[in-house]
Amino acid sequence: MNPAERADLLEVARGRIVDFRRLQDAGLLVKHGDFSPSVHYPPITMYPPIREEDLFATYNNPADLLFDVYAHIPFCLSRCLFCHYPAKYGHRFVEKERYLAALEKEMDLSLRRYGLGKIKVRSILVGGGTPTFLTPGQLRRFLGFFTDRLDRSRSPQFNYDVDPTTLIGPEGRERLEILRAYGVDRLTIGVQSLDAKVLEIMKRQHTVQQTLESIENAKALGFKVNIEFIFGHPGQTIDSWMAEMERAVTLDADEIQLYRLKVEAYGDLQGAVKSFTQRQPGMMPKPEEAIMMKQLAIGILSAHGYHENLRRVFSRRRQDFSRYAHNQCCELFDEIGFGLTAFSSLRDRFGLNTQHFAEYYRSIEEGRLPMNRGFVRNREEQIRWAIVLPLKNRNVRKEHFRRVTGTPLDEVFRGKIKALSDFGLVREDRLVLELTPLGAFFADEVAQQFHAPAFIPFPRSAYAEGPLNPYRNPEVFPRGEGSGIPGD
Repeated sequence: MNPAERADLLEVARGRIVDFRRLQDAGLLVKHGDFSPSVHYPPITMYPPIREEDLFATYNNPADLLFDVYAHIPFCLSRCLFCHYPAKYGHRFVEKERYLAALEKEMDLSLRRYGLGKIKVRSILVGGGTPTFLTPGQLRRFLGFFTDRLDRSRSPQFNYDVDPTTLIGPEGRERLEILRAYGVDRLTIGVQSLDAKVLEIMKRQHTVQQTLESIENAKALGFKVNIEFIFGHPGQTIDSWMAEMERAVTLDADEIQLYRLKVEAYGDLQGAVKSFTQRQPGMMPKPEEAIMMKQLAIGILSAHGYHENLRRVFSRRRQDFSRYAHNQCCELFDEIGFGLTAFSSLRDRFGLNTQHFAEYYRSIEEGRLPMNRGFVRNREEQIRWAIVLPLKNRNVRKEHFRRVTGTPLDEVFRGKIKALSDFGLVREDRLVLELTPLGAFFADEVAQQFHAPAFIPFPRSAYAEGPLNPYRNPEVFPRGEGSGIPGD
């Protein structure tokens, strides 16, 4: 990148800081500059307790009997600084064997609960943890019993989240060959950084060179490759981040995914990053710098032919994206999850598995699904859910919204939508409600405008009392019919 191109990118990024401050004053963004990702609605940490019997009492399978499927493998070599999910660390061969046995039993319990012989799948994702942090023999064992219980006659996309250290050397190549043999066709490689010093602060166990080797190995075996990065992390600077992105676009990845570092927990375990930033606050980029990093990444990716295809995911080809993510967040299809902390997102309810290993094993030994949180959505929560996820990730198609909720989109949230439109964050026509480019940049916060007050991620005092304070006008319907609080 020549100096003039670099200067242009930096000027655009500084303009985002102007947007950031204007939207802080309006109440869209919190005053202290933090953020909360809109990955689920409600956020994972906010689900109340529920019993399996209550969750499924009125549930019926979808008419086409199709599901998306997720499986969770909660093991890693070590704990990364930024991670907010429980796992067990080190090789732990015996523990992994126990977990795989329980996971197989959980699948059988679930098949009985849904009244299915096999699950007819629309797409598949295996995540963690590090789901490839199994011996090759254990990986074959897992994929054997896992795929035996799935009907893959529709040739679904089969996604796997992987770590570079598990894909290198002879054993890494063996794992890749096993994945291909069982039909895995798309990998998300947790690169996280291409800066050696940042990787050390993150407590990652791979080097930059090992990352490059893992990508080459995956591409050589014909996988679609998505590489993911974290920005706003301690140790990063504007210059180092630009250098990372300039290198990332040379790696011939099919997709490049960006995450902003979250300090406060959004999963079931507070990440060590919180205590780190309290001890060493000077290492943490300021919120304005994180905003610039995001815009700089978008500019560099765009200059090299990558465009946002699904929120935060950039690809050169329109067809390269996670069908699992699209189906869950945009189509709102039924999805079944297996394993510790896994969730089942069903079309009018949500169930979340326990975060405790002992409870997970005990529930399965007693013949019960290991769900311990969730709820069945009432009408207003269904309306909120059917806006939040599609709007954040792509758009809200009005006819689809009506089918999912039984309510026309033109009859709900008129005040919210007008306020967002007045600030240039959303646009609407007779077919869709969607984010503008500005709204897409601040997609998480725009989506949170539609949360019930109980599920807004920060207290009212964290936001300026402007027209976009998310606590203003919380009503779904223009005349304030209902409260939008579960159980009312």
